[in-house]
Amino acid sequence: MKHTLTAVVVFVIIVGSIAWLESRKTSPISQNAGDTTADIKIEDLIGTEETNEGVQPDTAAEANMVENVPAPETQAFTPPETREARIARKSGQYSRAKEISTPDGFINADPFMLADYIGKKVVLVDFWTYSCINCQRTTPYLNAWYDTYEDDGFVIVGIHTPEFEFEKDYDNVLEATKNLGIEFPVVLDNDYSTWVSYNNHYWPRKYLIDIDGFIVYDHIGEGGYDETESEIVKALNERAVTLGTVSVTKEKMNVEADTVDFGKIRTAESYLGYGRSEYLANTFSGSCKDVVCDFVRPSSTPLGKHAFVGRWKRAEEYSLLKEKGGSLILHFSASKVNLVAGAESEGEVIRARVVLDGEVVTASDSGSAIDAGGYVEFSLHDLYNLIDLNGAYEEHELEIQFEDVGIEVYAFTFG
Repeated sequence: MKHTLTAVVVFVIIVGSIAWLESRKTSPISQNAGDTTADIKIEDLIGTEETNEGVQPDTAAEANMVENVPAPETQAFTPPETREARIARKSGQYSRAKEISTPDGFINADPFMLADYIGKKVVLVDFWTYSCINCQRTTPYLNAWYDTYEDDGFVIVGIHTPEFEFEKDYDNVLEATKNLGIEFPVVLDNDYSTWVSYNNHYWPRKYLIDIDGFIVYDHIGEGGYDETESEIVKALNERAVTLGTVSVTKEKMNVEADTVDFGKIRTAESYLGYGRSEYLANTFSGSCKDVVCDFVRPSSTPLGKHAFVGRWKRAEEYSLLKEKGGSLILHFSASKVNLVAGAESEGEVIRARVVLDGEVVTASDSGSAIDAGGYVEFSLHDLYNLIDLNGAYEEHELEIQFEDVGIEVYAFTFG
């Protein structure tokens, strides 16, 4: 009986030991690019091996060397934090990076996964969309950081999540990256899957991922550039210690980019399709959704509102001019006015005259899209800068008088 009981106890101990050892194994990272919504774990990428950084003495000779070093009576020896301990500590402080999910194309890079960079580089994930004026004003800083710190182990991954349907087109995004001087990798996220994985709700938004794969910094919207760069340099120096490379110094750089005083802009971003229309000055009976309607010029257009003139078809995202002689009016208070628009037919060019307070806009008040005669030519779907008051924030009435049909107008944005 005693022998039987002893055998049972031994068997239980052996089975328990095997189960414990199995629980200590790391799971291999998924190689399926379509199944990438899980956290990226550095443990899966490097295992439990330690780098030279943070390794405690593990031989008797090394231990004696530490013990024989004279030290002040009030100061005890504290061994450096091992990488394993650092990762364990961060697990309780930060969220882990999420993998790119179901990408719809890559620009400036062959197909890759974020896991390819974890343990090797510091990654700045930037959610953007190319017709977004806030994103465009941020881009010069991204370009400068990438140019300055790329050789120090820094990479930017632009996640292009479209606001409008035309921003899903690969060629449109490719052309935009060229126009904006973007050389870092860009991933098209047309189905919002990566956007959802990061629980994002904003354009632009930046997530800084350190060498251990943790999101150590998060910034929403424009601004905070000095703080963001400081966090980048901090993460790069942690990488330098981990990999035994040269430390990084924050560079003094002069970035040429638009500055905006949001407190002086009195006009909200205005969408021109019925889906998000809030500031339409026209009044009409019945519904005007996905049908052609006649819009009569209102006697006045209140501040912050816009009005259509002529025959327009209103779709959910945009409005489409269906008959010559149509125009678009906006009563605004800002320094810059931009229109997101494009020709309905590929390759078509649509001319329009830009009028400010009843007169053809002068060269001094013209935006970058206006020619010397006060005209703008719309073709590719993009953001067109119509008015630039050179830093003055003023109230005016803008009218865009279209010479041709087939213009799709999406939104007014301001600076």
